[in-house]
Amino acid sequence: MDGADAGGGLAGTRVAPVPAVPRRGWYDPRVRKALQVLVSVVLVVGIFWYVLGQFADLSEVWAAMRTLSWPEVALLVTAAVWNLVTYWIVTVIATPGLTYPQAAVLTGSTTAVSNSLPAGSALGVGLAYTMLSSWGFSKSRSTLSVMVTGIWNNFVKLGMPIVALAILALQGESGDGRTVAALGGLIGLTAAVVVFALILRSEDFARRAGLVGERMMSSLRRVASRGPVHGWDHAVIRFRSRVIGLVRHRWRALTLSTLMGHLSLYAVLLVTLRAMGVAQDDVSWVQVLAAFAFARLLTAIPLTPGGVGIVELALITALTDAGGADARVVAAVLTYRLLTYVAPILFGAGTYLFWRRNRSWRDSAPPMPADLAPAATGA
Repeated sequence: MDGADAGGGLAGTRVAPVPAVPRRGWYDPRVRKALQVLVSVVLVVGIFWYVLGQFADLSEVWAAMRTLSWPEVALLVTAAVWNLVTYWIVTVIATPGLTYPQAAVLTGSTTAVSNSLPAGSALGVGLAYTMLSSWGFSKSRSTLSVMVTGIWNNFVKLGMPIVALAILALQGESGDGRTVAALGGLIGLTAAVVVFALILRSEDFARRAGLVGERMMSSLRRVASRGPVHGWDHAVIRFRSRVIGLVRHRWRALTLSTLMGHLSLYAVLLVTLRAMGVAQDDVSWVQVLAAFAFARLLTAIPLTPGGVGIVELALITALTDAGGADARVVAAVLTYRLLTYVAPILFGAGTYLFWRRNRSWRDSAPPMPADLAPAATGA
């Protein structure tokens, strides 16, 4: 206020506001971001130095790559392009009213951001909201798309290692520990799917599930001397109301298209290995699937953008341990990542520039179909 200060100073004297002191040291966001970049660069350089020193040198890798014929290169490029298309299909199914050209621009741009910048996943989600909003999609419709694609993607990503271990166990190629892990993972994934289905089926179950989760999280926070959480029952009910219409009508299409996308990505790796001379007798398709599935799980740990370096090391280690020749495996994995990691970033840079300049799609979103709209809730 404009009067005297609390200590009885001069009345009418305007007290100048105290300038905000910028946060310094570790709490400065710029410092944190710089550290994230530094850690990512150090990890990537260290991993590739280790890979090229431990498994094969550059001359051997390059020699293996040069064995590819033009028909094989064309096949690999076709497989990689089809893998990109599968992302568009999933996004169109999860975003009613979105066209395939818009899905290509959306997934290309957000993938490029997610795979090239520190904390890229969060930035990619933010860019998705911005792009959808520019085309006339409301925040609730954008949230629906982000939530549904994320849920289905995580279900499949968690399920693939379990399937791979189960097949290895049936073929007698997995030890008792892996079999137990596969059974435990299958039970956990089944429980998660059942709970998700029951949440969609019953609002009362959704409320009770939220309360159970709230109590469990509050107990964990109590151990860490943190306060309890509140409102999870209402949050789960709101989540249910958002997704129930779309999931009820499109869960089959979502499941099939998401599974097709993951298997298409796996197919690029498998075809690359075979083209590079890593035969079925060296590394079986099931061993490739297991290596691929577990490497994908590692991307959930945001150590580097898009798991660069981490994924390569995991794949090369698993595939060479399975019996693949070092130089050919390294060449195949690097070619695979060139097609599925580097090329999409370049494509996404182009789609982002297109989005910034194109005005014809602005506010073009059609109304949400009534049967897919969020459900009314009693909460």
